[in-house]
Amino acid sequence: MRDWKRRWARLANRDKVLSLIGLSMKAGRCTSGEMMTENETKAGKAKLVIVASDASENTKKKFRDMCKFYRVPICFYGDKDTLGHAMGKEFRASLAILDEGFADGILKELKNREDIAYRR
Repeated sequence: MRDWKRRWARLANRDKVLSLIGLSMKAGRCTSGEMMTENETKAGKAKLVIVASDASENTKKKFRDMCKFYRVPICFYGDKDTLGHAMGKEFRASLAILDEGFADGILKELKNREDIAYRR
């Protein structure tokens, strides 16, 4: 358990996206899990949807189509384990950022990286 905490601390220090996800979770401005992410997106509260890169193709398509319809930015980032740990939980395939400031910060960081697929 302690090895995981040390590994996570090093990873979070290097990765601003994961840090912003963790901060938004602590601030109560982030939800996770397929159903909650879907509900918040359809309710118009989601400002950004993040889907794990290793999520199933069905899940990716579902959120891609939903975000296109509701005009919510979506990005595919990290893996289920990493996203879950960023939120202090286990294995999360999807999450919704509910705060405009956190969403803008994450998108700004992602735009600075060439290797991450995102769409506005």
